[in-house]
Amino acid sequence: MYIHFSEAAVEALTNRLPEDAILRLFYDTEGCGCALAGVAALHIQAAHTEGDVEAQSNAFTVQYDPRKEVFFEEKLSVDYMPQRGTYVLKSSQQTYNPAMRLVNCVN
Repeated sequence: MYIHFSEAAVEALTNRLPEDAILRLFYDTEGCGCALAGVAALHIQAAHTEGDVEAQSNAFTVQYDPRKEVFFEEKLSVDYMPQRGTYVLKSSQQTYNPAMRLVNCVN
């Protein structure tokens, strides 16, 4: 998996990430009723999650659960929408989440 971060996303994330933090592309199914109806989110973590693999990226260390890879395309992009203060996860074929949350799991 490759995740490209736009300039706006890099700037917004750089201001929020603690030094040596890891981003995790998280597929959240809690409250969705079904594992096939998940919502993508970005988590800020201090350490690698056992079993996760690292995605290639132009800007950050990003990990994800390889069992959830089936829900995403091979090439993804993350943009930042400053007017809403949210991130957008998309591919060339679809938008996965137009208002993706950034969850700080470090503190």
